[in-house]
Parts: sequence; structure tokens; C-alpha cells
Amino acid sequence: MRVLVAPDKFAGTLTAVEAAEAIAEGWRRRSPGDEIDLAPMSDGGPGFVDVLHAATGGDLVVVTVTGPLGEPTPATLLLSGDTAYVESAQACGVHLTGAEGVELATTVGVGQLVAAAVDAGATTVVVGLGGSGTNDGGAGLLHALGARADRRLDAGPLGLADVTSVDLAPARERLAGVRLVAASDVDSPLTGLFGATKTFGPQKGLEEGRVALVDGLLEQLAVATDRRLSLEKGAGAAGGLGFALMLLGATREPGIDLVAAAVDLEARARAADVVVTGEGAFDFSSRSGKVPYGVAEISARALRPCVALAGQVLVGSREMRALGVEAAYSLVELVGEERALGQPAQALGELAERVARTWSRE
Repeated sequence: MRVLVAPDKFAGTLTAVEAAEAIAEGWRRRSPGDEIDLAPMSDGGPGFVDVLHAATGGDLVVVTVTGPLGEPTPATLLLSGDTAYVESAQACGVHLTGAEGVELATTVGVGQLVAAAVDAGATTVVVGLGGSGTNDGGAGLLHALGARADRRLDAGPLGLADVTSVDLAPARERLAGVRLVAASDVDSPLTGLFGATKTFGPQKGLEEGRVALVDGLLEQLAVATDRRLSLEKGAGAAGGLGFALMLLGATREPGIDLVAAAVDLEARARAADVVVTGEGAFDFSSRSGKVPYGVAEISARALRPCVALAGQVLVGSREMRALGVEAAYSLVELVGEERALGQPAQALGELAERVARTWSRE
């Protein structure tokens, strides 16, 4: 029997590569004769570069960039031919901002990563968006690439107060001849009720009473640049990094689709008898471009069943099937929350071993 293992990261505990290996190890204990194909996945968030490197090879380039609060921060980009892959979370991830830093946090480091990719010879730069701790509308990225304004673009959203003029020409010239791709599945516009600040700001530590103020600051940036573009789907991705990239001509591709194409997931699903995916928390928001939903869609096209392993399963059977998943299994239910967090790889292997009893023919 052939098993395709294609999980996302288990946030805070396992990378996608580690999760795939743990699932495979547990499955083999129960069914050592099964053929297991590992295809760790990402939707553009943390792990994006590692997953693509594991699947496609290429050269990793380590650079030091400005972190979201101004500190030197190591980051890695992937060069594959004339295409570079950049993971924004490495330069401005929520793990770098802390609970109170979002109003001052900048995306300068992401712009520096893009510049490093261009300097390394890339003519296409794919920026994975997700896991950011910033909410500056991508102003820092614009600054790092040469844009200038009548207010500071490198001081987080608070630096944008009363901005009225932004000159994007130097940044656009810096990227002349370069194709930009924003890899994200977030549909939010930049501002408003469903915008970056209202939707994701509190998750990044922004106090509820400050949401309207910060949203207004991003609205000022939009008016000073391109108000129409700020309303486009995806402009609110990664605290507005999507908007900044669009201002510089980026096209938008769903992160899960981009990774799936890079690893040839659909062909590998057709060659399998069952597809196993997973993530930290499997809930109905997984439909919004998350890895399990994307993998399940591909499995359905390949006419293969898809099962999910997760830290927690927060949907019922009806919602689960609406997501295209035949069955979902919870780590917490099997081993308890303390062990699921304290020994995640071992616990995930045990869960996979149990799931193999049901799904393997061996």
C-alpha cells in the first residue's frame, strides 16, 4: 500500500518536515511493508523555505536583516535557478515581536530579504506571507527597497501618522525586470471591518481599543498610495505586506497551490492509496487556504481518500467532510494536552500508528 504524507507544521511544536517524519515513523511501526512518500507542505507561512528546499533542492542563502523591532535577525532565502523564495515570518514573525510590539513593528527585514534575492540574481521572487507579527501595511518593506515618504515608513504603523505622500518610484526601479509573487491564501483587504488590523491585529497582541486607530493609520497609507488597490483581496495578508507587494506589481498566488505545484503533489496523490495530512489545530478556518483543505482538494481530484492528524480536532463529522477529509484524529484526545505539547513527535508517531490500524491494508 502506498501512503502520501503531506502535513503542515504543528505550530509551536513541529515543523512540517518533522511532522511528516514523525507520522511516517509511527505508520511504519504498524505497517512496515507500506510504501510512504513524504511531502511536507506549507501555505506560505513559517516553514515555507524549508519545505521547498526539502522538495526541490536549490541553494540556501543566509543573510542578516533588520528584525521587526530593529534587532539584527538571521534569515534564509532559497535560490532555485533564477527564482528566489522568501519567508516573511523569518524577518517579521510573531515570535519576534512579543505581545506588545505590533504598533512599532516594521517589515524592513522582509524588504531586505527581497533585495538580497535580487542582488543574488533572482528574476522571480516569491514571498511567502503568513505568521507575521507586524501590521504596518508593508511600509517597512517599501522603505527597504527605496520608497520615500513625508513620514517614517520604517517605524511600524505609528510612524505612518499623517502620511500624505509616498514616492514608490525608487522601489519600483529597484525591482525593474523582477517578477514578484505574493504567496498567500488570505483574502482580507488592507483596511475596514474585514481588513488586516481588525481580523488579525488582536492575534498579534494589538489591544482591542487600539484597533480603530491602527486601522486608520493604514487607511492613511492607502490614500497616500493606491486606495483602490488596498481594497483588493489579499492586500491585508501579513499585516498589509500583501498590499505593499501589490504596489510594486506583485501577482498573488495561493501559497498552498504554489507549494503543491512545486512538489508535484497531485501526481503523487494519484500514485498513493491514501493521503495523510495534518496541522496543529484542525477547525473550520482550515477552509481558508490552510494546508489540510488544499491537500484534501488535491486528494479529491486524484480520487484518493484523505485523513487528517492534528493536535486538536475542532470540527464535527459534517464539517470535516465539507472540508474533504474522510476522518480526523486528535493528538490531545489520544495522549492529553501536556504530552502532545511536551513530546509532540513521539505523540504524533503514536497517533499515526493507531491510524494505520484503520487505514493500512497490511
